[in-house]
Amino acid sequence: MSQKNRKLFEEVDSPKAVAAKPAGGLIDRRGGGARGAVRAWLMVLFGMVVLMIAVGGLTRLTDSGLSITEWRPVTGALPPTSAEAWQSEFDKYREIPEYQLQNKGMTLSEFKVIYWWEWGHRQLGRAIGLVWAIGFAGFALARKIPPGWSPRLLLLGALGGLQGAIGWWMVASGLTGSMVDVASYRLATHLGLAFVILGLIAWYTFLLGRSEPALMTARRSRDVKLFGMSTGLLHLAFVQILLGALVAGIDAGRSYTDWPLMGGELFPSSAFVIEPLWRNFFENPGLVQFIHRVTGYVLLAFGVVVWQRGRRSANRGTARAFHLMAAALAAQILLGVVTVYNAAPWHLAIAHQFLAVVLWVAILRARFRSQYPVSQSVRG
Repeated sequence: MSQKNRKLFEEVDSPKAVAAKPAGGLIDRRGGGARGAVRAWLMVLFGMVVLMIAVGGLTRLTDSGLSITEWRPVTGALPPTSAEAWQSEFDKYREIPEYQLQNKGMTLSEFKVIYWWEWGHRQLGRAIGLVWAIGFAGFALARKIPPGWSPRLLLLGALGGLQGAIGWWMVASGLTGSMVDVASYRLATHLGLAFVILGLIAWYTFLLGRSEPALMTARRSRDVKLFGMSTGLLHLAFVQILLGALVAGIDAGRSYTDWPLMGGELFPSSAFVIEPLWRNFFENPGLVQFIHRVTGYVLLAFGVVVWQRGRRSANRGTARAFHLMAAALAAQILLGVVTVYNAAPWHLAIAHQFLAVVLWVAILRARFRSQYPVSQSVRG
C-alpha cells in the first residue's frame, strides 16, 4: 500500500489529527465570561442586602427612621462633625411630628443614638450601590460578563437606585401632618422591593453555579407541575411578607398577644372602626394582624401540599430542597406564634424577619431545583 493511501488511516492522536479537532458550537461559545467571579460578586451583594434588611428592621424597631429629615444621596454620606452641625440636625428633627408628639424633651445625646442608626442604614445602602457599580464596571471593562447577562446585572443596579428613592418616599410620609411613623403601605413597598432584589440575586447565583450546557440539559428533566406549585407558593410568601410589613408599620404585633384567638375573639370586633372603611386594611391593628394570621395559615397549608409533592420527586436533590423549605416554613410559623405571645420584642421581631429571608431563599432554591434538577445516577 502506498504512502498516499496510508494517510487515509492516520493515527487519531497524530499532530495533524489533533490540529483538526472540530471547533465548538454555539452552546460552547455561550459558556464564556467569568461565571465564577460574577457569582462570587453577587454572593457578596446578597450578604449585604440581607444585612440591609436586618439593619432596616432594627432602624424601625428603635424608632430611628425619621431622625434624618433630608435626602442628600451624596453629601449626606458625611455625618455631623461639629457641635454646630449636630445642633442643626437636632433642630430639624424637633420640627417634625415624631418629636413634637412622641419624643418631646429628647436630649441631644439621645438624638445622636437614633441618628447613627439611620445614618448607618443609609450608608449601607450607599455601600451596596458602590459594590454593584464597581463590580459591574470592572467586569464590563474586562469583557468578563457572560453572554446575555448584562441586562440582568443592570436590572439589579436600576432596582437598587429605585429602592433608594422609595426609601426617601417612605421617610417623607412621616415628616409632616400628625404622623409619628412612616406610612405602613410605604414601608411594605420598601421591604417588598428589598425581597425582590434579594430573590433576583439568589436566582442569578443559582444559575451561575452551573454552565449553560448543564442548565439546558437539566431543563429537559424539569418537573413542570412542581415548578408551577413552588412558583405559586413563592407568590403567596411574598404577599405574607408585605402583610408582615404592614403589621410592623403600625406595631400591630403588640396589639393582640393571645393565640389562636385575638382578644378572646375569633375575629376582632374592632376590625372596622376606622373611617373610611379602606383605611382599616392598612391602619387597624386588629384587622391587619388578623389578615396576617389567616394568610399564614393558608401559606402553611399550601406549603404542606407543595412539600408532599416535592418530597416524592424522583430526584433526591430536589426532594431535599423541598424538605429544607418545609423546615423553614414550620420554623417561621412557630416563631410567629412565639413573637405574638411575647408582644413582639425587638429580638424576636428581628429573628422573625430574618427567618422570612431564610424561607424566601429556601422556596426559591426548591423552585430552582424543580426547574433545573441536578443529574444523579440511576440509583439516585
